Amino acid sequence: MLKKNLIILGAGPAGLTAALYAARANLDPTIISGMDEGGQITKTHVLDNWPGDVQGIDGMTLASRFVEHAKRFNTNIINDNIIAVDFKQRPFYLKGENEEYFAHAVIIATGASPRLLNLPRETELTGKGVSYCAVCDGYFYKGAKIAVIGGSDTAVIDALYLANIAKEVVLVHRRNQLRAEPILIDKLMKTPNVTFEWDSVVTEILGDETVTGARLQNVKNNQTKDLIISGLFIAIGYKPNTDIFINQLEMNEGYIKVKGGLINATATSIDGVFAAGDVINPNYQQAVIAAASGAMAAMDVKKAINN
Repeated sequence: MLKKNLIILGAGPAGLTAALYAARANLDPTIISGMDEGGQITKTHVLDNWPGDVQGIDGMTLASRFVEHAKRFNTNIINDNIIAVDFKQRPFYLKGENEEYFAHAVIIATGASPRLLNLPRETELTGKGVSYCAVCDGYFYKGAKIAVIGGSDTAVIDALYLANIAKEVVLVHRRNQLRAEPILIDKLMKTPNVTFEWDSVVTEILGDETVTGARLQNVKNNQTKDLIISGLFIAIGYKPNTDIFINQLEMNEGYIKVKGGLINATATSIDGVFAAGDVINPNYQQAVIAAASGAMAAMDVKKAINN
């Protein structure tokens, strides 16, 4: 059983930035990293919009910088996964897989996880042709024909990355136009080995032991066709990692409600519990915004303790 002043849940841009600001404010933060130290940026090939990195920076490098910066100010990082919490009274109780914790204050920065298509055999074939991480698994599809599902920034970035590896990348999107940044769309449209299946959804993943194809259905005329591919990369968005906070905090469609405004913007419905990053915001899922949110949370904790 460990007792801590401030526990930060999550080690992505929000959690690590919160730790940096909290440590510099002498709040003695402890990060419980969960299963994914570095957060979603570790699965991003290149961040071209991280301020100051003019030539772009790969996600793994940026994540390692976050970690080293937080450690420079003596942030304690514990590799454990919190599976239950009790915020009804202070000190707050957090149950991990390896240890139990008590904290005077908590910052929740647990991020988000990829959404599934929820198709039969999707889970069974994950790692056998189904992937949610282009950077992690793209290498295995050198010279192959693969598909990317989605129409957001993430899907387009994944398709651009995979186009440098695969023989052909088919982007499958349920609409007839993409929702990504115009500069990304322009780049994708000029990539010769990227093709498109518009107005289409995947209704079945084909293959026995590994993926051999995907059955598509046109949402306008209901016609179906089989796409012969070796890999299926799913990039249809993210779900906030907030399940353990249900019935503990006020939430809205899975996202933690925070006060917002100019003072204590990251405060939740429980005094002493704050939240930052993708767990509070479905609209601005960017590393720079998560980092800024983490800084705000640490500053809010400092003000709460001083008061």
